Amino acid sequence: MTQQPEWNGGAFGERGRCVLAPNPGVMTLDGTNTWVLREPGAERSIVVDPGPVVDEHLDAVAESAGQVEYVLLTHHHLDHSEAARGFAERMGCGVRALDPELCWRSEPVTDGERIDVGGLQAEVLTTPGHTSDSISLVLPAERALLTGDMVLGRGTTVVVHPDGELSAYFDSIARMRALVSEDRVDTLWPAHGPVLDDAAGVLDHYVVHRRQRLAQVEAALERLGLTPTDLPPDVAEHDTLPRRVVEVVYADVDESLWGAAEWSVRAQLAYLARR
Repeated sequence: MTQQPEWNGGAFGERGRCVLAPNPGVMTLDGTNTWVLREPGAERSIVVDPGPVVDEHLDAVAESAGQVEYVLLTHHHLDHSEAARGFAERMGCGVRALDPELCWRSEPVTDGERIDVGGLQAEVLTTPGHTSDSISLVLPAERALLTGDMVLGRGTTVVVHPDGELSAYFDSIARMRALVSEDRVDTLWPAHGPVLDDAAGVLDHYVVHRRQRLAQVEAALERLGLTPTDLPPDVAEHDTLPRRVVEVVYADVDESLWGAAEWSVRAQLAYLARR
């Protein structure tokens, strides 16, 4: 994948504006992308992932959003959801998410639900994998897919074991890729990093990358004197094996990323143990 330019958010298409939260980091890249979605000429909007509790950020989101129909969360991680209830109270609206416990004064979203806010058309797609409650949002008029953390603007995402699960991840990427094959989606609007114009290429890369990592994990097991058939069902909870695999597979990766890599390795070991 080619190096992406600096990312600062901005307007995309006629219906999307990304307000970048000032929370850059190893896991958040440039920061959390808060998406404000509104039909041209409409008064009401949807705010997706208001992000952390940072007053200057939430002020910028409120200014961009105007009247808010509701806050929508792509998943529960705090860099997306921390400000949700407080921002909804401020804007006089509810919070919607797949997990009922994240909702406030609103109902949970459902797979395939078609949303209409002031003429804005959107469709909910449940895409577990990064987490069990991850969702994406199709914007037909923009031929765009908001991916949450399932697809990032740079690099690849983490399957956060035990909440995230690799089999579900592969299924979700296949669902997302089908939208491209059906000529419904061209671009991906992620929750971290830049907009991606080549949806097909990125999603194909995600599958290839994850399959390559699986092969590397299997090779690492062999170096450690194990095969997938030797793995017990609870191998992902092993105290030391996942880190030993990380040290082999991610030897060329900065050690600051090894903690996140271990989540994915645990998910990969669980996948191999069940295969």
